[in-house]
Amino acid sequence: MLRKLNRRISWIILTVIQALFLFMIFKENRHVGWISITIIVLLVLVAVAHFRAPLHHDDHLYENVFVAVWIPIGAITSYWLNHTLGLGPVIAAGIVGTTASFVPAINKRSDYLKHLPPAVYCGAFIGMSNLKVANGFLFVLAASVFAAIGLVLSKSLFNGMGGRLGLVAFSGVVIATVVLFLISSYAD
Repeated sequence: MLRKLNRRISWIILTVIQALFLFMIFKENRHVGWISITIIVLLVLVAVAHFRAPLHHDDHLYENVFVAVWIPIGAITSYWLNHTLGLGPVIAAGIVGTTASFVPAINKRSDYLKHLPPAVYCGAFIGMSNLKVANGFLFVLAASVFAAIGLVLSKSLFNGMGGRLGLVAFSGVVIATVVLFLISSYAD
């Protein structure tokens, strides 16, 4: 019962975030016809995928919390490479993701090490954030914590669909932005 409720709440939150993201792109580019049509088609496809595709498994497996703690490591490293060294978001995330892919080779029999690359790569997506959104390491850390929670809770959601790690990272950034906005609004 609790698993089903958790799965449903996680699914609703992630679906709303996806829809809002696409809606904001549509709103900003509604004067460009082909972008508007593309966004509408994407919204329809996302809706069909969410309602028709088997997005989760019955055996709800939680991501190991000790794996999720690697999200902040990937995020901070990617953010540092991106903004401090000036490598750019794609190169920074690529370096972090590629480096993480070699971690399981340290001990090929370790199940723990086999699960680290996706968590680090999820964090690398957070580190790709623009300075207008992620204005410091504290924001990146907050977004990473929210993304880690999202990864743990959404382990069995959206299996078989590409983009889950990016969606979890994006959700962490959105939640951190909203929380920090609310904190700063009430502090004034």
